[in-house]
Amino acid sequence: MKLITKGLCFIFFLTTYLSQAQDRITGYNFATRSEVIAQNGIAATSHPLATQVALDILKKGGTAIDAAIAANATLGLMEPTGSGIGGDLFAIVWDAKTKQLYGLNASGRSPKALKLAYFKQKGMKKIPSHGPLPVSVPGAVDGWFSLHKKFGKLKMGQILNPAIQYAEKGFPVTELIAYYMWRSIPFFMRKGFPNVKETYTINGKAPQKGQIFKNPGLANTYKTIASKGRDGFYKGKVAKTIADFIKSQGGFLAYEDLANHQSEWVKPVSTNYRGYDVWELPPNGQGIAALQMLNILEGYDFSKIPFGSAEHIHLVTEAKKLVFEDRAKYYADMQFSQVPVDKLISKAYANERRKLINRKRAKGNYQAGAISKGETIYMTVADKEGNMISLIQSNYRGMGSGMVPPGLGFMLQDRGELFSLTAGQANTYAPGKRPFHTIIPAFVTKDGQPFMSFGVMGGDFQPQGHTQIIMNMIDFGMNLQEAGDAPRMDHTGSSTPTGLPNQGRGMIRLESGFNYQTIRGLMARGHRVGYARGIYGGYQAIMYDAKNKVYYGASESRKDGMAAGY
Repeated sequence: MKLITKGLCFIFFLTTYLSQAQDRITGYNFATRSEVIAQNGIAATSHPLATQVALDILKKGGTAIDAAIAANATLGLMEPTGSGIGGDLFAIVWDAKTKQLYGLNASGRSPKALKLAYFKQKGMKKIPSHGPLPVSVPGAVDGWFSLHKKFGKLKMGQILNPAIQYAEKGFPVTELIAYYMWRSIPFFMRKGFPNVKETYTINGKAPQKGQIFKNPGLANTYKTIASKGRDGFYKGKVAKTIADFIKSQGGFLAYEDLANHQSEWVKPVSTNYRGYDVWELPPNGQGIAALQMLNILEGYDFSKIPFGSAEHIHLVTEAKKLVFEDRAKYYADMQFSQVPVDKLISKAYANERRKLINRKRAKGNYQAGAISKGETIYMTVADKEGNMISLIQSNYRGMGSGMVPPGLGFMLQDRGELFSLTAGQANTYAPGKRPFHTIIPAFVTKDGQPFMSFGVMGGDFQPQGHTQIIMNMIDFGMNLQEAGDAPRMDHTGSSTPTGLPNQGRGMIRLESGFNYQTIRGLMARGHRVGYARGIYGGYQAIMYDAKNKVYYGASESRKDGMAAGY
């Protein structure tokens, strides 16, 4: 088989890293940098300046939640290719006072005026990727205020001020973000979408590495939010501007959709993997897919299966293929569908599903179990009181829908694309419904105490990424940074909640770092194998050492991210 060789322009494991992963990781001598260790507080985000903003908020007496909101606002400015207040947010919070985990679903709903029949009348088989039709209510800002009301300490004006200052005075664009902006902005301009050029270009062109970029429109929107609260976004002038613009573009998102929006506090769900409780949020997100995968994989003894071996990759792939068929059939907004979460994440169900895996041969098509009734930013912050937050936020498809309301400085998300238009499915489009979501934060506890807050960006890859991080640490003995730097694999081709069918065996795409013996072994088992095309995920993590009372931080080596503490 001819391996796909394009996409190797990303050299993920640079020789300038500070240390080498040891031979205990089954001989894979991949490069990795050191963990960050701190006592009083730590932040790990996908941009160094956002990490510094979070630390500044911690040092001013803010909680981890205050710092995360400040960093998220900063990333919405500095990394508009993966985030922004036009998108949604999910979070898991460890509250040191109550010693409990809290989950927040801050995802928005579809327009009440848009009916399924509209798509049928237009002859559409799927919701478009861009334009006004995939736009759902942006939930991030309400998410900020929900988090702040429950766990915040500083005033919102103080929290948003660093992002406002950067938006007004400017900041230097990094090489990676310049690359992603160069990929997205000309596309939107060719589409003729209004306000993209005025908001995101410098002299009519996408910003280049090192150029100073300003966004005065976003600065003013942040000021409105700081002074008027969440209603400054969901009611009044900002909301009217959004609604009027979408209507002018032929869309359906209305002022009432924005004014009536509310986030939802949800109970995180978990499974125990070899003594560690791994926590995710229930659907409409895909977090429980990671729990399902871990339950299946727990039935194999990876102390006898080397990291990066063909058997390792084969078993992870087959588990993923099984789980993603359930994902396509069952995962949806639980206010519209009775998702059998307890059954799906049960050990008994995993034991039955595991029996379908052939350890020596890839299977082309799995069916979902019979049960009765894409670019993102991730960050994590911990403070000196012991509070920790795992937060993920995104517009979907990089920058989003292409819909930029005039003068507001941000682009609206296109999450509505992820609805199915096939009647009768769990994720079928309906008015006022939250679409299936790919972005998922994660948390790990051990013996009832916080152990790790982490996330891995990347659309459908995220449950696979979560599973690989957990296995790297628990099964293969890697430290927090090594677990993220280790080479990754991604399987594509499973059924999707949008109605796209299973594509047979699909394909395993491997980052550089896996040897040819592994590749040959996978092919011998019947897998199609190719090299990575682009970046798989964007990892940040914080681990708490209860014995020494210190935090460890790690951040993605494939992107601009940075972990830092004090």
